[in-house]
Amino acid sequence: MPRLFVALPVPEEIADALTPLQSGVPDARWVPVENFHVTLCFAGEVQGGTMRDLEEELSDIAGPPFSVGIAGVEQFSSGKQPRALVATVERSERLDWLQQKVTTVARNCGIEVERRKYRPHVTLARFSSNAETGHHIAQFMASNGTFRAGPWIAGGFSLYSSRTGRNGPIYTEEAAYDLTF
Repeated sequence: MPRLFVALPVPEEIADALTPLQSGVPDARWVPVENFHVTLCFAGEVQGGTMRDLEEELSDIAGPPFSVGIAGVEQFSSGKQPRALVATVERSERLDWLQQKVTTVARNCGIEVERRKYRPHVTLARFSSNAETGHHIAQFMASNGTFRAGPWIAGGFSLYSSRTGRNGPIYTEEAAYDLTF
């Protein structure tokens, strides 16, 4: 069963701007540049028939392209344990609208979607549960807190599958959807 998610792809010039941030934190598993994206909805493991339904229903989403920018960095944690370092994506009405539409489509296809607050971001690094980061995360945050990239025009979104590879997840674009009226 494939693991699926729907996301905005990150353009090459933005990915190139993010890459220099990926250093200075021990035990960080840096995300390969080709895996940079802004998740709209994580669907998890999905049966083939449901995947086909989702693929088809996503094509009904219509809206204009919109501007997306990155402003700052953040750490996601579980308690005191760091889980990820991310570049924060600026919130906008259009981004929130698209995220809500995609999530509604997924739920209508019978996919159980987590009900947590949407925090748009690009994951830069992940940490294992026993990562030793010491003061390095605080230094990373202080050094990169004012980072900016973009804006870029999000002209579409994609359905991706994820499978586990030897060096981390491997993402495959299953379908792409243009934002147009």
